[in-house]
Amino acid sequence: MDELPGRTALITGASNGIGAAIAVRYARHGMRVAVHYHSNERGARETQSCMATNPQGEHPLLRADVADPGQVRGLVQEATLLLGRLDVLVNNAGIFEDTPFTTTDYADWQAGWRRTLDINLMSAVNATYCALPAMRAQGGGKVINIASRSAFRAETNAPAYAVSKAGMVNLTRCLARAEAVNDILSYCIAPGWVETAMAREGMEQMAADVLSQIPLGRIASVEDVAGVALFLASDAANYLTGITIPVTGGSWMST
Repeated sequence: MDELPGRTALITGASNGIGAAIAVRYARHGMRVAVHYHSNERGARETQSCMATNPQGEHPLLRADVADPGQVRGLVQEATLLLGRLDVLVNNAGIFEDTPFTTTDYADWQAGWRRTLDINLMSAVNATYCALPAMRAQGGGKVINIASRSAFRAETNAPAYAVSKAGMVNLTRCLARAEAVNDILSYCIAPGWVETAMAREGMEQMAADVLSQIPLGRIASVEDVAGVALFLASDAANYLTGITIPVTGGSWMST
């Protein structure tokens, strides 16, 4: 990882959970990181406080509502300006909401789908589009999308979430084919159950069933996902593009 010091990254949804863990891991390996948050400024500052100091400058905190395309453009532009370049974009921001087909109110059902797709998928699409000019101009870059095992499963209670994550998987593939000529590489990480605040309620309700599906016998930590994101940011992953890495503890083999 000797090549990482001095490189830069923007991580969306970095005020807690997976995004925060990736930000801290990148910083500890010498990268400068722009920490994005929406409403959780306290969490973003906690993330920042855990990040190693960098002789090339601080790790800026940037607020934006990623459901708003205009704010996404401003976020990417500000991050690139403050960091001086943009080597890695991590599209991590996301929400999980139930959007079952049995929802009785059509307007509520549509709103749930729209909100989930705007935050989970379109934010990644828009941030990537806005980051590409800078990456092309500097001779390359990397886009890492945080999807989910749900991208490959039929979800009955949260189909919008599953569809949004499946979209991120194919966004990764499309970007890989389109931008390889510009040395812009794209990757997707698809975690299973991870110990985060967003997943905690579901895990508490289904702990025994969840663990029975995982051959390694434990729920993933955010550090498990951050380690994969660190590998992808490094030169060790430079001949990989368009791939999705499942971080599931082997649960693919049992479902």
